[in-house]
Amino acid sequence: MTSPKKILGISGSLRAESHNTALLRAAQKFSTGLEIEIYDGLREIPPYDFDLDTPAQRPAVVADLRERITAADGLLIATPEFNYSIPGVLKNAIDWVSTDWTKTEGLPLHRKPVAIMGAAPTQFGSVRAQLALRQVFVWTESDVVVKPEVIAFRSHERFDENGDLVDDTTIDLLTGLLTALTAKIDAR
Repeated sequence: MTSPKKILGISGSLRAESHNTALLRAAQKFSTGLEIEIYDGLREIPPYDFDLDTPAQRPAVVADLRERITAADGLLIATPEFNYSIPGVLKNAIDWVSTDWTKTEGLPLHRKPVAIMGAAPTQFGSVRAQLALRQVFVWTESDVVVKPEVIAFRSHERFDENGDLVDDTTIDLLTGLLTALTAKIDAR
């Protein structure tokens, strides 16, 4: 029996009852062969500061995130859409983990398998945010899953009052995304 693949899940939403965080919990529930840890330190990450972006000076929360990403077999990101793009807190975290100015520690996101999904109360969901995030991952040379796309639009209709995903179509898309992420990891 093979050990489960380690996935770090990151929600781009800080809201306590976020449907994006609920999507990550659903991924934990419906995954097979994956051990999904949901990262909860996004709120503590300070604004990116080039002057502090060295192994010796990085804030501890940033060093921890870099270590978690490096140790993970893949990433699963659930993003809402703010102003037609990625939430600032999520982009800020990616900025901190996308560098190696000293050329001594490696790039945590380089070739890292990444799956993206999102939930939103609107009809268009997180489509533009996911597109913007894919563009960021071109620069980091991450290995992004492109299909299936998981866009839980009108998300209030897809989750019950306990925050559990109950929409069969979204569950099918989510399990397909996890299968595709697993295939990317296995192909490494």
